[in-house]
Amino acid sequence: MKKIFVLSFISVGYFLNAQSLSNSPYATYGIGDVKYDNTIETTSMGGISTAFISDFTSNFNFGNPANNSNFELTSIKLEATNENNYFKTDYNNTKSTKHSTYLSNISLAFPISSKIKMGLLYQPYSSKSYDIINSETRKDELTDQETIYGNRFTGSGTLNTAQLALSYKINSEFAVGARANLYFGNLYDTNELTTSAAELINGYETKNKIKNLNFTLGTSYQKLNTSTDRKLTLGATATFGNTSDMSTEYLNSTYYYTEGDVKAGQTTIESRSTSSKNLLPLQASFGAGYGSENQWFLSAQLDYKKGETISYFGNTFDFQDSYRVSAGGWYLPNFNNFRNYFSRVVYRYGAFYEKGNLQIAGNNINKFGISAGVMLPFKTSSITRMSGLEIGVELGKRGTVKDNLINQNFINLRVGFNFADKWFRKSLYN
Repeated sequence: MKKIFVLSFISVGYFLNAQSLSNSPYATYGIGDVKYDNTIETTSMGGISTAFISDFTSNFNFGNPANNSNFELTSIKLEATNENNYFKTDYNNTKSTKHSTYLSNISLAFPISSKIKMGLLYQPYSSKSYDIINSETRKDELTDQETIYGNRFTGSGTLNTAQLALSYKINSEFAVGARANLYFGNLYDTNELTTSAAELINGYETKNKIKNLNFTLGTSYQKLNTSTDRKLTLGATATFGNTSDMSTEYLNSTYYYTEGDVKAGQTTIESRSTSSKNLLPLQASFGAGYGSENQWFLSAQLDYKKGETISYFGNTFDFQDSYRVSAGGWYLPNFNNFRNYFSRVVYRYGAFYEKGNLQIAGNNINKFGISAGVMLPFKTSSITRMSGLEIGVELGKRGTVKDNLINQNFINLRVGFNFADKWFRKSLYN
């Protein structure tokens, strides 16, 4: 059975790389629609992870790799996300919806020793999947002839991340951790211009090929009052050290489409390549939490991301410094009550506000939302082997309708399984 799980982990990772994800029209800028964190446990609590050390032995924290002092079991997680986006703009009073379901996270984690823990994770980091058409009819005053001008923007591709995390417990209160983050994938953008009187289409294509490696360092401190079972947790992380870049190829050409949308008669007007080394700039996070052992926990967190400059359709686009404020936690009624199943369910809650790095027409494209979730333990699960079904929901808003921009409301549903047990250990007795 355990071999089957490992093989499934590898095959699912291959499938994850081939996915096409739905996202916001704001994905047209830069590297696309960045997913903050696709793990159900984190998103259900508003995004907190920096000062979150799980009370249970089956949950590995990738957000801050130092926060795994209590992790003792081998854990495999498989999670999927269903995104439902509802868009509205005052431009022609347009409304639209977009839905997608995709595998959002797979991870494998296990203890190497009582002090050293290790985890492997694979999930989408950002994506582009949009098709925007803008048409305008103009009338010639001299000839009284009408001409339709068409402008079409399309984008596709996914940027994935694979992570390797290590945690080291210094003593009962302090721990440190490190995580290597590999980003890879191809992102495509195309802008096509044409008129009803033209025989050819003028297309400007952009291809971004990304292979990037950086590192996250984390530290945590937790003080437990044994007389009251209350605990205070502090944590911090920093991500830095890009070791490669993003290569961008531009092609400005004319062409036409034959039957089956096959491009033909292509003539190159301009072709060039550039590279960018600040694809994933400095990021930092600080969090603080307080709770009662095996009963409840509440935390607040501040994330900061430095601005960056990215090439976009042959021009540079500046992203601002951004920050995100999150608050959330969990509650467990009574893990010893085996007569009432719902008293052994872990209930999660959270909220967040994100000052986005996009500014369009003088408007900041900000985002906020609320979240909730549950961990439904399997019938045989105990507090020391917390395996079960994870369910989370996230509701929120992004953008604005000012200056003909787009307001995005979203409802994201997440479902996953956490299989945890004492695997890969030799038995003392036959």
